[in-house]
Amino acid sequence: MAGVKPVEIIENGLLLRPWEAADASAVHRACQDPDIQRWTTVAAPYLPEHAEGFVTAVAPAGWAAGTAAPFAVCHAGTGELLGSCGLVTIDQTLRSGEVGYWTAPWARGRAVAVRATRAVARWALRDLGLRRLIWQAEVGNHASRLVALRAGFRVEGQLRLAQPHPHGGPDGWIGSLLPDDLVEPDTDPTGAGGPAGPGSLVARRAAVFGRPQPVLFATAADGEIRLRRPEQRDLDPIVTACRDPLARRWLGLPDPYQRSDAEFFVHRHAAGRWGRGDGAVFVIADPDDNFAGTMELRLNRDDPAVADVGYLVAPHARGRGYCPAALAAVCAWGFASLGPARIEWRAHVGNDASRRAAEKAGFVVEGINRQGIAHRSGRVDVWVGALLAGDGPGGVRGAGAA
Repeated sequence: MAGVKPVEIIENGLLLRPWEAADASAVHRACQDPDIQRWTTVAAPYLPEHAEGFVTAVAPAGWAAGTAAPFAVCHAGTGELLGSCGLVTIDQTLRSGEVGYWTAPWARGRAVAVRATRAVARWALRDLGLRRLIWQAEVGNHASRLVALRAGFRVEGQLRLAQPHPHGGPDGWIGSLLPDDLVEPDTDPTGAGGPAGPGSLVARRAAVFGRPQPVLFATAADGEIRLRRPEQRDLDPIVTACRDPLARRWLGLPDPYQRSDAEFFVHRHAAGRWGRGDGAVFVIADPDDNFAGTMELRLNRDDPAVADVGYLVAPHARGRGYCPAALAAVCAWGFASLGPARIEWRAHVGNDASRRAAEKAGFVVEGINRQGIAHRSGRVDVWVGALLAGDGPGGVRGAGAA
């Protein structure tokens, strides 16, 4: 396989150059960062010999073999190392490459990765003659996803990872960039504009889902309740609640509901929803922090300005005002943090308890969708209601987040 000639790229205040032996110390210092160790393939712990081997052997070998093109990303004026960006693989038969990057902790917040990725993409697709670039990241790495979007990549789907991180999940995001997708350097030099710019819903939600799921608080009649992530200790109470006749009647739950269903809900469904950034699943916890129900906020994939809610209250916790208080708190958090214009509620016609909770939380019932949802062996009519961002969630006292 033919090698790739090492080059230097100077663009938008950055110097991208091949790695040098003198970079080893800065690489070692940067790769002590927990985020780099968590989301990339670097060794953990990352030792000086790892950095030395990368800059003196691994990186030059990739250029010489034509299988990779790794760049040190430096400040064009001072030469300070700011990060790493390049082609981590090159398929010369398909004329395709995969982009990888990290930003040193001391250089974050300056769009270094965006600017560097755009520069590498233009060089690879125009000068090197590749036809496609690929980006991959573990589901949950919202910072990397945001960089890819700002660099012009189209995030197209999800795939199971061939080599998951020891402390990560099994699935990854994948995207691609073709020559027609390139962003020119003078149209958005900092990477701040476009649909994924700092003020966009994409950036706003990436910041939210890139952090741990918050704990929310609300006040019910018998004290303060919490909304938190589902935990292992909730499994048996979830099974009990989901086997309740009213839950089976009104909700599309597996029937019979098994412990394995609860395990999937806690460990895959709830964690996966937050990791993908398409919503949040909360346990409603009573004043003693015991399971009292679930509350789920889901973002609409087709319309980013719309979300919807679903909830379940355990039989022993009904009639205490937990559900409207929790619903109002989750909606208040959703509007403030995720920025939808509209949160929708649906319930089977006749589910009066669900309707009362929604109306107490401020939802306006807008009508009936005839045969609007599949349930068991057929379709049923559903009430439809909504809460708008301008309405202000009601029915809760002292809602907040931690």
